[in-house]
Amino acid sequence: MNIHEYQGKEVLKQYGVAVPQGKVAFTVEEAVEAAKSLGSSVVVVKAQIHAGGRGKAGGVKVAKNLDEVRTYAEQILGKVLVTHQTGPEGKEVKRLLIEEGCDIKKEYYVGVVVDRATGRVVMMASEEGGTEIEEVAAATPEKIFKEVIDPAVGLQVFQARRLAYAIRIPNELVNKAVKFMIALYNAFIDKDCSIAEINPLVVTGDGNVMALDAKLNFDSNALFRHKDIQELRDFEEEDEKEIEASKYDLSYIALDGNIGCMVNGAGLAMATMDIIKYYGGDPANFLDVGGGATKEKVTEAFKIILSDRKVEGIFVNIFGGIMRCDVIAEGVVAAAKELGLDRPLVVRLEGTNVDLGKKILAESGLNIVPADSMADGAQKIVALVK
Repeated sequence: MNIHEYQGKEVLKQYGVAVPQGKVAFTVEEAVEAAKSLGSSVVVVKAQIHAGGRGKAGGVKVAKNLDEVRTYAEQILGKVLVTHQTGPEGKEVKRLLIEEGCDIKKEYYVGVVVDRATGRVVMMASEEGGTEIEEVAAATPEKIFKEVIDPAVGLQVFQARRLAYAIRIPNELVNKAVKFMIALYNAFIDKDCSIAEINPLVVTGDGNVMALDAKLNFDSNALFRHKDIQELRDFEEEDEKEIEASKYDLSYIALDGNIGCMVNGAGLAMATMDIIKYYGGDPANFLDVGGGATKEKVTEAFKIILSDRKVEGIFVNIFGGIMRCDVIAEGVVAAAKELGLDRPLVVRLEGTNVDLGKKILAESGLNIVPADSMADGAQKIVALVK
C-alpha cells in the first residue's frame, strides 16, 4: 500500500526523523492559509499523488510570497500530472503539501528496502540525491553504497556511520546523519514497510539533516497490525477494479492489454499472461482467485474483468487442486448470465471435478469456447479477439 508524501513524513516524525514543517491543503484557500501559518519567507507547493517525478512534471513549485502560493495552487490543483510512474494517462492532483522552504547545501539519497538476494533488509545511500536512484545505478553504480542489516540486531551505529562517510556527509553532521538513518530503519521495521525512500535527504545551512521528500510503501499482508496506516489509504489514487477486488480478497492488478484473465494461483497466472503474449495477445490484468475460492468469489472476479472497457475477450484458466472445477464453472456461468456475456470467452479446466465443470459450461446455453490445454486456450482467445 502506498501513501502520500505528507503522510509519510508524519509517520517518520514519530520516530525522530527530521522533516520540514508542512500542511496538507485540498483547496486554493487552504493552501494560502497553510502558507500564512507556516510563517516562512519561502514556501514549496507540492502536488500529492502516488507517483514519483512530480517535479519534472510541473508538480513542485517554489513560492516567495502568498500571491505565488495562490497562483501555483490554482495551477496544480486539478491538473493531470504525467510522470514516468503514472503512465500516459497521468493522475489528477486533488491535494497539495504546503511546506516551509529550507536552505539546502547538499542533497543525498537514503533508502531502505528488502533485498531478495540476501533475504535481509538493506540500507542504500548515495551522494547523488535528487536524482532517481535507477538513473544513478545505471550511470554511476559506484556511487551507491549498501549495508546489509542483520535482523537479530538491527542497523548498527557503525554501519550508519560507514554510510555517512561513504556519501561524504560533512564531518560535523555525521552524528545527526547516523541518528537519521537509525530512525528511518526503526520506522521501516516497526511499520512493516516494503520500501522507505528519502530522496533527497538534505543538509541545510543551519546544520540540520532532514528528509525533503519521503516515500513509504507498506506490506499489504501486515496491514492488519497497523490500523493507523490503513486509515491513510487514499482510494482515489487506486484503480477502482483493484479496490473492488481487495474487498473479496482477490489478487488483481490492471494492465494495458485487451484479454481478461482469471486464473487460480499466482504462478499459473504469470504463466497464463506469458503464453498470451507468446501467441501475440496482450493480457488486460493479473487476477488470481486463490486456491479456495467460492462461487460468489468467482462471480465477483468475473464481474471485475467485465467492468474493464478495454477487455475484448476473456480467458479462464483453472487447474483444480484445492479449487474445484465445478465451483469455477458455476461462478463463470452465474456472472455471465447476470452481466450478459457480450465478448468471447475461452475456458480451460483441468483437475478436481473437471468433467462436472465442463458439463456445467456445456449445458449453460452460453457461447463458451472450451480449451484442452493452456496453449490451446491462449491461441483460441488471441484469435477470437483479433
